[in-house]
Amino acid sequence: MAASGSPHDAAAAPVVPFSQFVVKVHSRCDLACDHCYVYEHADTSWRGKPKAVTGEVLARTADRIADHVRAHSLPAVHVVLHGGEPLLAGPALLRRAAEELHRALPDGCALDLRIHTNAVLLSPAFLDLFAEYGIKVGVSLDGDPVSNDRHRRFADGRSSHAKVLKALDLLRRPEYRHLYAGLLCTIDVENDPIAVYEALLAEAPPRIDFLLPHATWDTPPPRPEHLGTHPYADWLLAIHERWSADGRPVPVRIFDSVHRTLRGRSSLTESLGLDPADLVVIDTDGGFEQADSLKTAYDGAPATGFTVFEHSLDRVADHPGMRERQSGLAGLAEQCRGCPVVRSCGGGLYAHRWRTGGSGFANPSVFCGDLMHLITTVRDRIGPATSVPAQAAPVESDLTEEQFDRLARGHGDRATVEALAAAQLGLTRRMVAALADGRPDAWQLLAELDGRAPHALDAVLAHPYARAWAARCLRGERGADLGGLAELAAAAALRARVDVDLPVPVRDGAVHLPTLGRLLVGGAGEARLTATAEGFAVRGVTVGWDTPAGTAWQPVRRVALPGWTVALEDTDPQRDSHQWPAADRLPEDELLAWTGALREAWELIGRDLPGHAPGLAAGLSTVTPLRPGPPGRDVSAAARQAFGAVGIARPATAPILALLLVHEFQHVKLGAVLDRHELYDPADDRLYHAPWRPDPRPLEGLLQGTYAHLAVTEFWAGRVRAYDGLPGAAAEHARLQLARWRAHTATAVEDLAGSGSLTPLGDRLVAGMRAAVTPWLSVPVGAVAETAVRAETAAPPTAVR
Repeated sequence: MAASGSPHDAAAAPVVPFSQFVVKVHSRCDLACDHCYVYEHADTSWRGKPKAVTGEVLARTADRIADHVRAHSLPAVHVVLHGGEPLLAGPALLRRAAEELHRALPDGCALDLRIHTNAVLLSPAFLDLFAEYGIKVGVSLDGDPVSNDRHRRFADGRSSHAKVLKALDLLRRPEYRHLYAGLLCTIDVENDPIAVYEALLAEAPPRIDFLLPHATWDTPPPRPEHLGTHPYADWLLAIHERWSADGRPVPVRIFDSVHRTLRGRSSLTESLGLDPADLVVIDTDGGFEQADSLKTAYDGAPATGFTVFEHSLDRVADHPGMRERQSGLAGLAEQCRGCPVVRSCGGGLYAHRWRTGGSGFANPSVFCGDLMHLITTVRDRIGPATSVPAQAAPVESDLTEEQFDRLARGHGDRATVEALAAAQLGLTRRMVAALADGRPDAWQLLAELDGRAPHALDAVLAHPYARAWAARCLRGERGADLGGLAELAAAAALRARVDVDLPVPVRDGAVHLPTLGRLLVGGAGEARLTATAEGFAVRGVTVGWDTPAGTAWQPVRRVALPGWTVALEDTDPQRDSHQWPAADRLPEDELLAWTGALREAWELIGRDLPGHAPGLAAGLSTVTPLRPGPPGRDVSAAARQAFGAVGIARPATAPILALLLVHEFQHVKLGAVLDRHELYDPADDRLYHAPWRPDPRPLEGLLQGTYAHLAVTEFWAGRVRAYDGLPGAAAEHARLQLARWRAHTATAVEDLAGSGSLTPLGDRLVAGMRAAVTPWLSVPVGAVAETAVRAETAAPPTAVR
């Protein structure tokens, strides 16, 4: 590795464990793309590599990754099978790669296994293999036929476009659709950006990646004079404008990363942001290499000199080149460290900084001007530095029969839960409107924003505790005051970047801005909040849109997970809406513990409870940390008037956190259904026995508990499957829990059905719950568990009063 010329000592930077691994399974390609960094740029090491990886290399690679997982207690690893063109390795070798990884990784570490391919060889045989091992497929496509064939052709000049589209048709089949990971598109500014965007969107990808072409200061990217000073930024911004107008129909990694980093969150790509690099490449000969993009810098740039046969991954992580890429702000050139958008740009992709002549990588990106123009324009388009993306305007629609039946079985896809959320937002709007006379100045601002920036207003009104506050005021609860109307108006105005001058409450020395955070200003009473194009201020404490506010500003912090971003709400005074008290502001170590636990719990939900994941991602926006409960008791709750939030005291293990999340979100969903549909006769005042608790419950309580325990039963069924055939206390505990909860839930379902108080829609819900629990009744749990549950269950009367 050439000297970087960096002004700091890279060896002093902390080592970051790897969690992303690119495994080269074939070093050649069946296309001859003239923009390929592997074969067309400075590095020529591919000529001396074996064409295909061997089984021995795959086995040693899997063992090295597994050792690294154990050494650093990693909850998950991400492995990409790569090339060249990885499909040239053939199904047998790809199967061996998947088998070795599954063999080696320890229990408790989730494997996200993917393959990046040009797809011209993709076939049902490959996809059946990928379905067997859960291998997600990312496909390279540069847009419409003209755009794609500008570079992505066979060696004889033939087009690859039709073959790729045929492969995507295959990948979108119902039996394979879950394997579709997205499209990767390399930018050529001579292509029409909207034509490229529309062509990619037509392939219904779950994600799009736009990639800047690899270039350095020695070999800069093409900049046609007729396209202006910032052609790459202008190309992307044309798509960003259209994508935003379309309602962001698909995640776009570069745009989402700019949006996130502008709000102080992590990037989704190594080409932006200051997050330390945690990726390593294993070549076909077993050599460890740095990121592939370095091949564009100089011959041999990615090499480390380490191999899977002789060196651990910790040794690789200590390589000077790896440390340099993990050093964040300190590792950037001096002019980058002083740049106002450095925390979003991050200096750009490391490889794009290369310049010979002594400076090495200690330079801004060769795309510096484009990145600056892209980031500042996006910043100006999206408004103030808030953390929740604007939501679509509410459309209050009743559930379809199909959606209701999905919910009845305990699940509910994204569209179903979004329909619930839209109805809930409509209810919140009406509740807030009923309080308008209490703060006419705030109401006037809210009404103005409803016309000028409805998305910003809806993002604030959709906050779970906005509804909780409005409900308290309408009930006339002690301590509920109409200052909350001003807080909602101020937060919505800040999101819309509208000039505002509004008195707001000061509670416990802070001004609270729902969905955004709180500003510590001291004192009590009321203070004037003013906002301009530069930022906002209260009592002389100023928060700029693009500058940190120090410790006075405490933003709502969010955990970004694949497909789900959730707020850890520890600032809103209205969050104390659950039966257990809310925790105070999380210190950094506890925030990190929550982040790790949520990441692992989300991986488990996606793997073991896939029917719950889409709805949860669509509807659960907020987790409120609660204070720990009594020793040995896991504490969680959902509030009927806080759709989209659950309260949880962080449990000892991530699987239990996953259980609490899906259990409480069941209450959230059913509460939203009950707000819109009558499921039982409210005149029934009898109390019913609930098998899981000693005190009798009203009919709605039994309905809520039964619905929630559908998820509990499914969770323990997943645990039993995970321990299938294994001895030990954990396996026996899972079997006992499944036996208990399926018996409790099945009994309660029949009690509900026999109550005589259900409406026809209530009967339909209970029939769906019965259909959901029935398959779990036949899962073998063993005589010990069955006997234990029979001994602890009695048969009290259905109605006790």
